[in-house]
Amino acid sequence: MPLIRLDNISIAFGAKPLLDQVNFQIEPGERVALVGLNGAGKSTLLKLIGGHHKADSGEFWVSPTCRIAELPQAMPAADERKVRDVVTEGLQDIRALREAYDQLASAENTDMRKLEELQHEIEAVDGWHLEQRVQRVIEQLELPGDKLMSELSGGWRRRAALGAALVQQPDLLLLDEPTNHLDIETIEWLEQQLMEFKGGLLIISHDRSLVDRLATRIVELDRGILTSFPGSYSAYLELKQKLLEEEEKHNAEFDKKLAQEERWIRQGIKARRTRNEGRVRALKKMRNERADRRERSGKAKFALEEAARSGKLVAELQSVSLAYGERYLFKDFDFTLQRGDRVGLIGPNGAGKSSLLSVLLGKQEPDSGNVRIGTNLKIAYFDQLRAQIDPEKTVMDNIAEGRESITVNGRTRHLISYLNDFMFAPERARTPVKALSGGETNRVLLAKLFSQPANLLVLDEPTNDLDIETLELLEEIILDFDGTILLVSHDRSFLDNVVTSTLVFESNGGLCEYVGGYNDWLRQRPKIAAPAPKREKNEVPPANEARESSGNDSKAAPKKKKLSYKLQRELDELPGKLEDAEAKLEILQEETSAADFYQQNHESVNEKLAELHKQEGIVEELMERWVELEAMQEGE
Repeated sequence: MPLIRLDNISIAFGAKPLLDQVNFQIEPGERVALVGLNGAGKSTLLKLIGGHHKADSGEFWVSPTCRIAELPQAMPAADERKVRDVVTEGLQDIRALREAYDQLASAENTDMRKLEELQHEIEAVDGWHLEQRVQRVIEQLELPGDKLMSELSGGWRRRAALGAALVQQPDLLLLDEPTNHLDIETIEWLEQQLMEFKGGLLIISHDRSLVDRLATRIVELDRGILTSFPGSYSAYLELKQKLLEEEEKHNAEFDKKLAQEERWIRQGIKARRTRNEGRVRALKKMRNERADRRERSGKAKFALEEAARSGKLVAELQSVSLAYGERYLFKDFDFTLQRGDRVGLIGPNGAGKSSLLSVLLGKQEPDSGNVRIGTNLKIAYFDQLRAQIDPEKTVMDNIAEGRESITVNGRTRHLISYLNDFMFAPERARTPVKALSGGETNRVLLAKLFSQPANLLVLDEPTNDLDIETLELLEEIILDFDGTILLVSHDRSFLDNVVTSTLVFESNGGLCEYVGGYNDWLRQRPKIAAPAPKREKNEVPPANEARESSGNDSKAAPKKKKLSYKLQRELDELPGKLEDAEAKLEILQEETSAADFYQQNHESVNEKLAELHKQEGIVEELMERWVELEAMQEGE
């Protein structure tokens, strides 16, 4: 039986229907990703399911036993509440029942019948064990229960909000852009928590890596219609492209036939004498069908205004250090940025990525070291805090700066036409920025950014709130850009697709450069300094490759300590054992990620999950033993 069902649901704001007689349901254990352009109505659908909106028509049904919880898009406030209290707020209804029971029980003239009713209600929702439920979630998410929210980073506050949702033990969890403003480490943690969640998921996210890994089904909201695509996001992209091509072909054939019929009806007396009344009625029906056709929303089609080339050297850092209080953000860092480089910055929130950008651009002096800035630099800076945008002004006024037209790459256009490329209709272009969605505000910033000639593009979290189609177009624009790019992003797919090297903030002020994007860094990073990444099947462990050095290199390499026969044999056998263990783990992960996994009987599910947990422990033990033996061999 489904958890929820929508039958012929319609919702419209003004003349534009966001949901047009939609039919949709979610089964237990499904992980559904909801995709669509900004403004298509995705958040409206989530609010309908969460009980915050009512449909104009149709029926919305929820299973009587289904509990729905939400992880809101907004970050929890950094206030003086304890983390434990934030998690407990997820059980407000149970807490209200307990308070009512305590109040009634302590009254002078207790209504025993009412007291008994409250007791049954509390027992029905396991309300007497409220504190234990909160403590279990705090331990599961490794939350600092007694710390204040004001003491935590944004990522930890997001964890607390997830705790408030999970403590409700929901059957269906709703998530609206849960990865916004989170660093990669926290995103991966959240991803793993959601993989292990046993209920149903409905998620809106622009993070393609997260969607591709989590989703068992993609549901697209396009022009008021919901279309379901079984499988991963990658499979959805292929099928969607075919459907768009078929739709375009069908519309072209329809329009051609309509044009022929319109020519026929306008013919002279001879044609009117032989006019077929059935054909006239068919033409009228075709006209109505064409009028009712909802065209696909336009895609953004912006382009960068490129300046003259900069000098070959963009920036050079020599033994540069910068500290915040007693903590080094980076120390004795050497780096050369040359024209045409595309460099990504990876690190936790607060690691110092924005500070490094300021040093590279000459806006901030380091504590020590030398900085040399190149010549003829024209910088376009995308600021994640949107400081360049005045929320009180309209979209046009923010871009215009006293102009009625704008010149991009030698082509002069009216401002309204230019903003149309960023998906702003004339009436939307005259709207104050404060009334826009997050994705629309980011498009305003891109419109302002790309109207300025630039040969150095600095992007600080440009992907937040953008729909996936606009995000992919932004990738294409950046790839066609001939200048230099500095990119701070927690979007793993975006980094992989755009950058050619990455600067990674590591522990104790370490800042290292790696060739390639995010996944390239995972393959290259030191295995002892960081958890080993998951390897593809049959891939030789990097440490094993390190042992296979040539004779020419042996003189330069430090002499390795000889292990005992028993330990050496164990070390030689470990790569094969590790490969077999990871292959078994991968099979178990695929089985437990299947859409129908949780529809099995309870005992089978628990048995398989226990097997998965055991196999994860085996892989971890083998990896730790391998690192330990390698360290012994190196004489550490």
